[in-house]
Amino acid sequence: MVFGYAAATPTLLSVLQSCKEKPSYAEWVPSFFDNDKGYALAKMVDVLLPKTDTPSATEVGVHLFIDRFANEVLPMEQQEFTKLLMDKFMDKLLAESGQDSLRDVEEADFEPLLNKYLAKRSDAEEEAHEKAIGEYMKAKMSGSEAELDDAIACYTFAGNVREMAIWAYKNSEYIGEEVLVYLPIPGEYIACGDVDELTQGKAWSL
Repeated sequence: MVFGYAAATPTLLSVLQSCKEKPSYAEWVPSFFDNDKGYALAKMVDVLLPKTDTPSATEVGVHLFIDRFANEVLPMEQQEFTKLLMDKFMDKLLAESGQDSLRDVEEADFEPLLNKYLAKRSDAEEEAHEKAIGEYMKAKMSGSEAELDDAIACYTFAGNVREMAIWAYKNSEYIGEEVLVYLPIPGEYIACGDVDELTQGKAWSL
């Protein structure tokens, strides 16, 4: 995956450790993304993980984590690729919403694009997309000119953001301790217990 988030460090994870007293993302200045695109990204992750009886994605710092991860962990070629994907997705968002600025885009404007680009693809489509991305990256790394289809870029960006947002959300302090099943000091090991009986169907906090 483009984000390669398994390499996240404890320092980066620390931005997820509190959902209290966080400034509004409207005033947030990203370290990696352009300000307007960072704002749109924050709005996007709240569409994916909205506030319900649990905090929204931005309330636990998911947008901060994605921005810092891209800035501090991704190698340069992946940073450039991530910005390319975001540019194509955000251009599509502006075109579909009819807005002139990403600051004016509403959460509802994301829904048609996310419904489209997060929809299940056929195995043949996924294989074709992966092949196109592989060929694009190979050409860029060899110094050759390359183009990536806009639709493939949008599918890839939407999927990457969704996976990264969910992963970061589940690893935040609040979700880990208050929503998932959390044991600060693990106890007995039960290899074959029934999940509904052991945790009422909830996943374990990592």
